Amino acid sequence: MGRLKGLVFLILQMLASSAWAKIGYFWHITDIHYDVNYTINGDSRRMCWRPEHGGVSSLRRPAGKYGDYSCDSPWRLVESAARAMKSLHGDNIEFVLWTGDSIAHVNDDYLSSEKVLMVMQNLTDLLRHTFSSQFVFPVLGNHDFYPQNQLPPRRHPMYKKVADMWRHWLPTEAIDSFEKGGYYTIEQKGRRFRLVALNTNLYYRANHQTIRGGRGFRKVTTTKRGRPWEDGAANEESSAAPDEEEDDEDDPAGQWRWLEGVLEKSMRNRETVYLVGHVPPGVEERSGNAKEPLGSFKERVNRRYLNLVRKYSHVIVGQFFGHHHSDSFRVIYSEDGLPISWMFIAPSVTPWRTPAGANNPGIRLYKFDTNTGQVLDYVQYYLDLDAANHLDTAEWKVEYNLTSFYGLSNVSAASLHELAETFLMGNTPTASVEPTPPPQEEVKKSEGATESLDVPLPIVSPMLGVDLFERYYRANSVGYKQGSAAWGTCSASCRRGHYCSITQLDYSDYQECMDTPVEVVEPSHSKSQPFKAYMFLPLILPLIYCVFF
Repeated sequence: MGRLKGLVFLILQMLASSAWAKIGYFWHITDIHYDVNYTINGDSRRMCWRPEHGGVSSLRRPAGKYGDYSCDSPWRLVESAARAMKSLHGDNIEFVLWTGDSIAHVNDDYLSSEKVLMVMQNLTDLLRHTFSSQFVFPVLGNHDFYPQNQLPPRRHPMYKKVADMWRHWLPTEAIDSFEKGGYYTIEQKGRRFRLVALNTNLYYRANHQTIRGGRGFRKVTTTKRGRPWEDGAANEESSAAPDEEEDDEDDPAGQWRWLEGVLEKSMRNRETVYLVGHVPPGVEERSGNAKEPLGSFKERVNRRYLNLVRKYSHVIVGQFFGHHHSDSFRVIYSEDGLPISWMFIAPSVTPWRTPAGANNPGIRLYKFDTNTGQVLDYVQYYLDLDAANHLDTAEWKVEYNLTSFYGLSNVSAASLHELAETFLMGNTPTASVEPTPPPQEEVKKSEGATESLDVPLPIVSPMLGVDLFERYYRANSVGYKQGSAAWGTCSASCRRGHYCSITQLDYSDYQECMDTPVEVVEPSHSKSQPFKAYMFLPLILPLIYCVFF
């Protein structure tokens, strides 16, 4: 009883102190994949290139001015995304997260280091001019290197050239670590909040440079788990070896040792941390129907990352990734099955159709407490590509507001766990009519962009009578072909694939979740009821650091 009273006292103090929290905003843009060869005179079935670039076809389908679902981003689309970010919320922002993959999905035969650097310089200049008074914090994607995917586990001239390109955004210490291995950290001066930018491409299964001898190893297929999965590209040829004997380099570019040192120091200094990267751990949620759904990280590295997050979950208050092109989230659990950390995977700017499907272009605006880093909400914006091409104008609109769309009382691992659990249930408990969405005040901006201002939180959570998974599934492809035959439906096994990807980031746990017969799948973390009373704890811990230490 004494502990409970103490906890209540802490909660009251934290809620009181939160009245003085400073609210800020930051943008997240990812997977631009700018294609310099895109042309409206190209063939949309040949990456929208002219014939001299391999785009010849006797049955050419014209490409749109703002892009095509079978192709990467033209400059007009890229520029419209930057313009929308500026017009929607350009001045009152703290920073911009840019999580990699600037280069188009093309064969290495059409690339070189110089071409990669040219594209990255073009995008760097665009963001620098768009946000001339703000910092942009970029990370490398697996396509931001030549040859693609093969980012080296040591100092390399490419790291040095990119560091020089981004020098106006990064302090000297960050430049030094970036030159070592493509990673860095930024301390928010005057606050107990730190951003850690990772080079997770070092752990990507298609990166053979981080394996002994320059060749990759792959887990031998067993009944429990499949081979690693890579989006959009052909399976990489690799040697097979038993996982426990896999001889990966222990610490590519020294990033593991550096990361644990940063997190340990942040814990001592009572700082909170964002982890930012391109390739996320776990399994891509749209690969659930594949015969062998595959994870992006090498398996041992995947476990190591998850264990590190568990160890420092009280320090890590947010994880932000891209790579999959889709809109999703992840929940990481403690060894006891309690949700302790979350991860948001933002959708891409490119509409390019991966093997898992296409999507509309998206950009995302986060609302957060600048003192603690606690994410309070986000607004997802999108461009209806078909409409933009038809109307010859890019009208970036609000797709949804996170808390209102899903009926969340807060943004935490616990609340996202509760949301994920509804994905197996169908409609939430009875109500015959879907609640009216909270009113959204809209402000018209340049080029038809629309801004959604703060919207009130719903009174009821979760929303009664609403299949929240259907909402999530529509958002997962950023509203692509919604309601049309091309959009399709999500079967029971498809729904389970999303659920297992969201809640089971360990590969063996994921496969066990997927192997469970559809008709008997139950929410996998049965301890959800006891911790419902503590759903605000993830919000309170960062405040405890700031107020009491």
